[in-house]
Amino acid sequence: MTDATTVSTSFWRMARHPERRNALLAAGIGWMLDSMDVMLYSMVIPAAQKDLHMSSSTAGLIMSFTLIAAAAGGIGFGFVADRLGRTRALSLSILIYTVCTGLCAFVHTVPQLAACRLLLGIGMGGEWAAGAALVAETWPEQHRAKALALVQSAWAIGYALAAAVVAVIMPHFGWRAVFLVGLLPALVTVWIRRKVKEPEHWKPAVDVPVSALFRGKLALRTLVITSMNAASLFAWWGLFSWAPSFLAAPVSRGGHGLDVVHTSTWTIVMQVGTFLGYLSFGPLADRFGRKWVYVTFLVVAAMVVPLYAVAKTPTMLLFLGPLVGFWGSGYFSGFSVIASEAFPTALRGRAMGFAYNLGRVVSAAAPYTVGRLAETHGLSFGLFITTGGFLVAALIATAIRPEWTYRPSRARS
Repeated sequence: MTDATTVSTSFWRMARHPERRNALLAAGIGWMLDSMDVMLYSMVIPAAQKDLHMSSSTAGLIMSFTLIAAAAGGIGFGFVADRLGRTRALSLSILIYTVCTGLCAFVHTVPQLAACRLLLGIGMGGEWAAGAALVAETWPEQHRAKALALVQSAWAIGYALAAAVVAVIMPHFGWRAVFLVGLLPALVTVWIRRKVKEPEHWKPAVDVPVSALFRGKLALRTLVITSMNAASLFAWWGLFSWAPSFLAAPVSRGGHGLDVVHTSTWTIVMQVGTFLGYLSFGPLADRFGRKWVYVTFLVVAAMVVPLYAVAKTPTMLLFLGPLVGFWGSGYFSGFSVIASEAFPTALRGRAMGFAYNLGRVVSAAAPYTVGRLAETHGLSFGLFITTGGFLVAALIATAIRPEWTYRPSRARS
């Protein structure tokens, strides 16, 4: 077995290859911008609620509609990725969600905002499956977890970037101007189409029906991976779509009453932990295996989230935030590698699109549920219930079988 230094050097040497490097950049940038555009909404909810006379449950319902649209978009773009190519699906999805983010700046009614977020969700859902499949098929299995962890870590950068944009733009220009910033990333699609090549292993899927995912040995894989993702996504969206409001909302509503700058700062600090969690999962999974590292992250997340929900002071929130980010998000690096390795190339785009985005349908109930509970019991109680989602996901993940994923022991044999 090679030592850690050799593995690390070998990984970065492989990253110098243009095909692998560009695949990492394309998927990572796409995922970062996906995160930024989605989280801009979470960051401006309090201001938009006041301007549009929108209740917390309605704000949560709009986020739920976005996730349902993302599910449809992800499944649809899975077909595009398998039939027309990973890079085409990736660039088109980015173009859709950036343009629709910009359109949010011009809404004047709640239905208009909901329509824009619905369209944005379609593009948002398509990006992940195409980008993860692109990286999984470009990188060898012994370094795949680290590569996908790097891609996943871009989500934390996008989340923090959204917080920074809000802190700089909203106090001076209002919440509508924040959404205009989301238009800029559309230019990335030009670079993707010019510089990112399709993986050598990819061939247009014309003879493999999607029904194969629900028959034979693939049926159990589809069930386990989809259901564990649904539970973890319910927890994640319930927690992180409301975390900025938890910091900013008045104490009377179960929040902590922080101003815009402090809310953004606390959010950025949390995302430092998230970033490290995403990055840490890759080396741990490549060394100890995907399954139990994934389960460990979920169990610890279920332990730290209640502490965050009942924290009494801003200082305690600042301390706990990175821990919540690390354990409550890092496992997503595991889902991308587990899902990509469990399915064959001809079905990978559709399988990953289905497993990830059907989970989003279930998770769509989370923002609304937390928002509804916040109106009656306060935001602290609403965040507390997400613990159950982490525990259920961990329990389901114990059903993952060794032959579904790459195991370090193979590298030693």
